Amino acid sequence: MHIVITAVGPDNVRLVDPIIHYVTGEGASIAEVQMYDHDEQALFAMLLRIHLPAEQLGTLRSALQEIGRLKTLSVRVWSPEERASRPRLAICVTYRAETPLALLRAIRDGQICAEPAVMIGSRPACRGIAEQFHVPWEMVGDDEGRVDDHQLVDVLDRYEIDYIILARYMRVLSPDACWKYAGGRIINLHHGLLPSFPGLRPYHDAYASRMLTYGATCHFIVPELDAGNQIIYQSTFTVPPGVKLDEVVRIGQEDNEPRCLVEGVRRVVNREVQLHFHRVIAG
Repeated sequence: MHIVITAVGPDNVRLVDPIIHYVTGEGASIAEVQMYDHDEQALFAMLLRIHLPAEQLGTLRSALQEIGRLKTLSVRVWSPEERASRPRLAICVTYRAETPLALLRAIRDGQICAEPAVMIGSRPACRGIAEQFHVPWEMVGDDEGRVDDHQLVDVLDRYEIDYIILARYMRVLSPDACWKYAGGRIINLHHGLLPSFPGLRPYHDAYASRMLTYGATCHFIVPELDAGNQIIYQSTFTVPPGVKLDEVVRIGQEDNEPRCLVEGVRRVVNREVQLHFHRVIAG
């Protein structure tokens, strides 16, 4: 069984040894190790990807939780195989309804085999969609849309989430949250073609460059912002010369972005792709 272990907490000495010693003592083969010390934040973070027989998952989880308690680490033990037939999704939203609506329709119609466990909003704009599809709604933003990341992580843990889908979620996840759900569990939709058009206004930037082809990118989120573009899927559309910017944005938001996110999530849920050492590889 493919298992991902993450550990996050205050930086200290000898945090790695007990985890490594335990998993190797249980006969695990280690496929990936990443460790980071953020000195300015006094934060330690680790990702460990291992292979171990499925019947040992429960014991492993209990033992590492106890190590986490003793070392003051937030430890998560997760396997994509545990709920492979129907993984649990958290759909994170802000204002735009097109992408979460397309995702929920794809799940309803059997295009994506997953459970929409919760919809999480930094703003209340999409609450009606959650109610329409009978998906639990959790609000994590204040009146200004500022998100309490500890509350967000608590919601994700409470609903036992497998994958976090950022469906035009207009907030940046904290490094702490990214590390706790590292290992290819956070999927983002960017409304532009990466790496050419990053930033908040990719349609405007592409239009200013006189582009005729526009696109969207579905990619994994990793804790290091400069680690590269972990692209899962990209979709594009082409317009004739002279089309107004408003029309380009409309086509992108109403048609292309939803299509891109649905296909990207489908590929991850079906385990056609996975993240390994910050690179997207075939599943």
